Amino acid sequence: MIHSTLIIGAGPAGLAMAGQLAHRNPTQPTFTVLEASEYVGVAWRNHYDRLHLHTVKEYSALPHLPYPSAYPTYVSRLEFVEYLEQYAEHFRIHPLFNQPVRQVSRLPNGHWQVTTPTDTFEAERVVVATGYNRIPNKPDLPGLRDFRGIVWHSHEYRNGAAFSDENVLVIGMGNTGAEVALDLLEHGARPTISVRGPISIVRRDMFGKPTQPSAIFLNKFPNWFYDFVAGLSQRLTVGDLSGYGLGKPTHPPSYLIREKGRIPVIDQGTLDQIKAGRIAVAPSIERINARTVTFSDGSERPFDAIVLATGYRPGLQPVLGEALCTQVLNERGYPKALWFDEPELKGLYFLGFKTPLTGILRSLNIDSGQIADHMGCRTSSL
Repeated sequence: MIHSTLIIGAGPAGLAMAGQLAHRNPTQPTFTVLEASEYVGVAWRNHYDRLHLHTVKEYSALPHLPYPSAYPTYVSRLEFVEYLEQYAEHFRIHPLFNQPVRQVSRLPNGHWQVTTPTDTFEAERVVVATGYNRIPNKPDLPGLRDFRGIVWHSHEYRNGAAFSDENVLVIGMGNTGAEVALDLLEHGARPTISVRGPISIVRRDMFGKPTQPSAIFLNKFPNWFYDFVAGLSQRLTVGDLSGYGLGKPTHPPSYLIREKGRIPVIDQGTLDQIKAGRIAVAPSIERINARTVTFSDGSERPFDAIVLATGYRPGLQPVLGEALCTQVLNERGYPKALWFDEPELKGLYFLGFKTPLTGILRSLNIDSGQIADHMGCRTSSL
């Protein structure tokens, strides 16, 4: 059997692509979704409890299905999982579960072969939608194996209930690290965040209103103007944080996203707790000891537990193979584009790997439409 389109992954990206195609051809599905786990949105089912979307619901829905009106402005983790289930049901998306993809390769006839532990699929087109953050990044820090307390990566963290009245080191201050530290504080722990370099922070809400709509508006202007306004806004609402150990970014947040792929911390209260002294900040790590950590400034502090908020990797190299990776991935291991014009790459698409200025979920909506257009799938008149 030759499939028209294989979609790898039933998370937000894979469902967005499937919904886009289902909307354009509702009477005859032209896609098959492969999912490694037993559920849609499995990553979101396993994130920490207090997680909410950092973007507003009006700009965070998947294609052609808004969130229920009763949902709050910032959708919770469980509400988002419920929405993904509703989305799959609405568009009659029935993934083939327990099908982790092992290899994607080009066939001599120009089609694509996708191999799982139990099956081999052939398709005219393949959309890789396995997620921007798929494989936990666990750095081998000096002495980490000698530490006698709990060591978790953030993907294992659910809430801070187990750490009440304990000293907990959070390594890394991206959005996850900042929110985990806040959650630990709210559960009675004494959190410290280890920061390697200057942290770019943006308030989730400014002057009582969400920041995202302003970013969408500014995105219509030239980059220099967007950068000027974003930098000015950051100085007015966040200020110089070098006195708190967070450094001072050399570029505005819009520039860092566009040029470096670095998403700023969307602050939900962590910054105020740092300024109040309730969440401590430490520099980069020199060495981890049995019950203490030595930092690059020579200081040594005791800790009962460590949470590695050190991010994720897309993990596409084993699936695509060395030759294909050389053609389609950048130096960070992410796809360079949604699709490629080279004849030998025809029919291969990537969705959900961009770091847009105006929100990842909003980008899924837009990019899935562009991919469907490129495939030649027209919107149905029904």
